[in-house]
Amino acid sequence: MAEAVHSAVKRQTRSALAQTGAVLGTMTGTGLKLDDFKHEIQDYLVAELPGKLKLPELKLSGTVQGLRDSTGDLVGGKGEFEFEPAEIEKAALDLDGGFAPGDRVLALRLNGGRDVLVMCKVVERHA
Repeated sequence: MAEAVHSAVKRQTRSALAQTGAVLGTMTGTGLKLDDFKHEIQDYLVAELPGKLKLPELKLSGTVQGLRDSTGDLVGGKGEFEFEPAEIEKAALDLDGGFAPGDRVLALRLNGGRDVLVMCKVVERHA
């Protein structure tokens, strides 16, 4: 009897845990395909990361076009842009729309597996 109860509890635990946790998936043209679930999911959540954006001092080089000098003549050519450190309050990194079909993603199952939250794109580490 004890072994039957132990076996039943083990099956229930395995079943419950299979419906939660992190899983890899692939974005499709119409939804999300999880590696361990045979059906495509079209109704899923996407993470948004709100917070303060801190930008360091930054120098960029590039092409300058469309500027006018003091006489009104157009000025163009190469230029360097220097930015001072800055903080932007209430910024958000919105991942929705940032995925393309074929992208590998990390997803979390929530609410007993009823919801899936896409957290980020997964890429290979290059040496």
